[in-house]
Amino acid sequence: MNVASFRSGHNVARLLTSLSRPQLLSQVRPRVARYSTATPSEKTFQNQSKLPRLPIPSLAETAARYKKSLLPILSESELARAEKAVDEFIKPGGLGETLQGRLHEMDRTEKNSWLETIWLNKGYLEWREPSMINVNWWAQFKDSPHFNLEHAPPRGVVSDVQIQRAANYASSLLTFNDLVNSQTLPAEYQRSTPLCMNQYKNQFGAYRVAELPRDRIVTSWPTTANYITVMMRDQIFKVPVTGPHGERVSIKAIEQQLRNVVEAVNNTPENEKQAAVGVLTSENRDTWAKARQTLLGLSPLNHASLASIDNSLFMICLDDYSSDRDIDVSHHNIFHAGNAHNRWFDKSMQFIFESNGRAGINGEHTPADAVIPGRILDELVRNEKTAEPKEPTHALLASIEPIKFVVNDEIKETIKQAEVNAKKMIDNVDSCLIHFNEYGSNWLKSVKCSPDAYVQMALQLAYYRHYGTSTPTYESASTRIFLGGRTETVRSCSVDSVAFVKGFESKHADTTEKQRLLQKAIATHLEYMMAASAGKGVDRHLLGLRSMVQTPEEQKKALIFQDPSYIQSMYFKLSSSNMSPGDNFWGGFGPVVPEGYGINYAIGKENIKFSISSLRSCKETDSRQFRETILDALRDMKKTLA
Repeated sequence: MNVASFRSGHNVARLLTSLSRPQLLSQVRPRVARYSTATPSEKTFQNQSKLPRLPIPSLAETAARYKKSLLPILSESELARAEKAVDEFIKPGGLGETLQGRLHEMDRTEKNSWLETIWLNKGYLEWREPSMINVNWWAQFKDSPHFNLEHAPPRGVVSDVQIQRAANYASSLLTFNDLVNSQTLPAEYQRSTPLCMNQYKNQFGAYRVAELPRDRIVTSWPTTANYITVMMRDQIFKVPVTGPHGERVSIKAIEQQLRNVVEAVNNTPENEKQAAVGVLTSENRDTWAKARQTLLGLSPLNHASLASIDNSLFMICLDDYSSDRDIDVSHHNIFHAGNAHNRWFDKSMQFIFESNGRAGINGEHTPADAVIPGRILDELVRNEKTAEPKEPTHALLASIEPIKFVVNDEIKETIKQAEVNAKKMIDNVDSCLIHFNEYGSNWLKSVKCSPDAYVQMALQLAYYRHYGTSTPTYESASTRIFLGGRTETVRSCSVDSVAFVKGFESKHADTTEKQRLLQKAIATHLEYMMAASAGKGVDRHLLGLRSMVQTPEEQKKALIFQDPSYIQSMYFKLSSSNMSPGDNFWGGFGPVVPEGYGINYAIGKENIKFSISSLRSCKETDSRQFRETILDALRDMKKTLA
């Protein structure tokens, strides 16, 4: 299903013949799993050969779990029709067995898992709507204790505070990249079970390429580029940050490189400024792919310039302004900059620094799930005092180089239209935060509640209160216990979650009954989470099976995918992800359906943070009103358990 079709008013018939967008974007919202690290003597990737491959569930397993997930959202007659379609699909000798056989054949040829190529293509690279807001995620770092953030400099000024923090983070990022390259980043475990570390190879130097009919993602390891790219006022520079042989230099040396960028931009006459090519990365992927090809055809210089941006270790965006000190407003600058300027949304990691020292990241989602950059970000903030490399050399850094483009009237016009389109899309996003300080995981554990499942039930209660009904809900589970594992969907709306919210709102249920209903709903949620983490979820398997359909005749026979319940069960008006604990950073993403909410949450020991996004074009949604309903649900649930 293509959400763009909903936004464009295309009919349902077209949706039913296309692959599922909630299956694509909503399910890429990763849940940050708890992990432990091994002893320093272990190599980062030493467990890769020991990891099992992602299993292919049996047709019977998936059918049973799929039917169960339909119970809370379908009427009796709809359920009977859907179950008939499922039974026909999985019957002995039926189409399901043929498609299942093809999946097993693919599993024998794929490097890591049967899902790997399917997921990259269907989950990301074939999606043609803009990556900004639709795919990219954002995270804001907690304010640094070392800098005075009270008085922002006037607009147009890049401050010392800003330069110092940017250089500090750059140094920490170089250290982290060195750990991955040298395989000295400790391997991670879930209790005693090793986790796949492959995604750590996919962050530094990673980039997305807009192409037709689908994009490419490019990663490299070890990542040995000695430079980063820096943007200021849409001007882009290649900035060496290590010596010619990778020698690490002091933070002061990196600071000087950044100051050289600021000086170069300030001294460039307005009529000599480069066109804002970066805005094109916020465009529809087909539009950007065509513009990129045009750029490549205009001059060899454009080849070199795009290659310099693509292959840089990461990007730093220096904004010569400060957003509102209110975090409810300031995160918008990290989310989309308000106008898509001074950003390059195709880089896997672009770090944003405002003139008051506030900082964050905008990340392209394709190469990795949030637990991976989340680990990197946690290291950045925690090590802010100690980012200086252990033995910096006095190696001379090469000079910064402006990255220039040759543009024609067609490209200039495309940039203008991209600005209009980006502003329209940005203005349509309603995003706000909750920093709830009344309780967190400590209290939840004291009353014997799983913190994650509890928050999921709070969201179920809030939605039911707000709309008078329940809705299909997405939460992601990590499958990193498998080779190349990424995520699987947890369908949070269950028969037991519906029973809980109805019971909680009932005048006839006493406190004991409400507690019982909550604990049962939590237990059901945890059971689904465990199954999904073990590779036994519904959505990835169904995606794989549908991707194995080869002919129009098979498509017609696959009634399970033609039945309206298939689309309905994946139309996630609540799309959520857990980024706990949220002590050092918090983040968010856009909604995945026009009538829905994108909700990121982070559960700390004494607090819970949320981001809530929706579209203003939908009269049914309002992020700020829904925020109040979530707060009421959190408070009322505590009263029941206290």
